[in-house]
Amino acid sequence: MSVRVGFLGTPEVAVPALEAVLGDPAIDLEVVITNPDRPKGRSRTPVPPPVKVAAEAAGLPVWQPQRPVEVIDELRALELDVCAVVAYGALLPASVLEVPAHGFVNLHFSLLPRWRGAAPVQHAIRAGDTVTGVTTFVLDAGLDTGPVLERVEVPIDPEESAGELLERLAELGGPVLARSITALVGGRTPEPQPAEGATLAPKITPDDVAIDLDVPARELVDLVRSADPAPGAHTTFRGDRLKVYRATPVTDPEVPGRGAVEADADAEAEAGGAGVSDPAPGTIVRVDKRGVVVACADGAVRLDQVQPTGKARMDGTAFVNGYRPEVGERLGARS
Repeated sequence: MSVRVGFLGTPEVAVPALEAVLGDPAIDLEVVITNPDRPKGRSRTPVPPPVKVAAEAAGLPVWQPQRPVEVIDELRALELDVCAVVAYGALLPASVLEVPAHGFVNLHFSLLPRWRGAAPVQHAIRAGDTVTGVTTFVLDAGLDTGPVLERVEVPIDPEESAGELLERLAELGGPVLARSITALVGGRTPEPQPAEGATLAPKITPDDVAIDLDVPARELVDLVRSADPAPGAHTTFRGDRLKVYRATPVTDPEVPGRGAVEADADAEAEAGGAGVSDPAPGTIVRVDKRGVVVACADGAVRLDQVQPTGKARMDGTAFVNGYRPEVGERLGARS
């Protein structure tokens, strides 16, 4: 007997889960609910969400209400066993949660109860977590507080951006979601989340990812990783906003007074200027063919990929060639 399922999701990150649910032979996917098309770009032309595109390509019926309650009668008429939810992007009131016989199963991109909220991947990276994972749970009235069906843990690569990690978790989570749906309908009892270890992961805004250059290099690099691809960590250079998408810790003799490890053999030959004595955080202490090196609290960081205002992303070499930064200039300083 097939499990009758509805799917709610909107962005690209929800598509692997949609495909996994659709591909499970034990599941009969009855409907896909997603957000309305939104205007984008200078033309403000309405663009369909990725889940709608994928669902229509698979021949599935798609509903796009402004609010889920608008289709509650139609949802009841389908007599669903479960609804699956992945990054839908709208609140589900209790009246909607009660419609399927077994409730709503949510795929969340963290190991609950750690990082409850809209941006679990970004917060995990910024906090310096070394492991994360996916959790499936049954929605209740709280914020990601419902009982858990399954958790799968994975390590976080120290160079991985939020976008890269989220893509990996999305692929991992699809089969977990499909498996959890059939397990729930088959009689598995979800387990309450532990009371200890809960943290919140609210939505990230541009103000949240302004770069403080007077912090340790690892903390700064983790902030940069957490904001890639959006909204982009940022500082200022010559009075204009400069987004930083990739950075690498650097501590060597070119950063006086801020730690010393083995430097690159050709670093001095490449350097475009002498080091700065006891540089303040944010000071450019080296300019070479790979980019700029900027002092921070305990050493320095190399800016490997940046985006000046009004320009596309560029690597450190292109930034040096195009903007000719100089040793002694300071990022984050007011113009």
